[in-house]
Amino acid sequence: MADIARPESVGGCPKAEDAALLLQWHTMHSGLRRLSEQLLADVERASHSASSSLQVLWYLLTVPEHAAPMNQLSQLMGFSTAGTTKVVDRLCEAGLLERRASSSDRRVTYAALTPVGLSAAADASSALAAALRRRVAAAGVGADRFAALAADIALLDPAPGPCTAGPGPECPGV
Repeated sequence: MADIARPESVGGCPKAEDAALLLQWHTMHSGLRRLSEQLLADVERASHSASSSLQVLWYLLTVPEHAAPMNQLSQLMGFSTAGTTKVVDRLCEAGLLERRASSSDRRVTYAALTPVGLSAAADASSALAAALRRRVAAAGVGADRFAALAADIALLDPAPGPCTAGPGPECPGV
């Protein structure tokens, strides 16, 4: 068995520099998680939609043709296949999405925004932007500092999505 390099520790505790790094990660991770939960709750109240529905609507708003394969939604949203189907079923029943067969692969089904869904997704994104502005301003962070923070976090993302760099051919401005 190969030896694994372990940082030196004192009494089973990490070194001071490791402890500081771990605390920074914990602060970032838990803070972003709580901020995300609060933002989604703000948008849920404004749109009367579940956060899982909002995530699907937002994602479809940002991709070409406002459509994506169901398996891609599952992967990107972290949903199971059954969970994705359930969310998409609800959104289809509400008239916000429709299913489309792939023209090139009959095994693939796309979820696509309907015109009503496009409007709902745009409204939800406006509500999210307003909530972000309120919370960023309330925290005293400011738009420039928030943009720099987002850019730094994007650098750390091991699997960036199509819209992490902002509007462009893969991610139209919304």
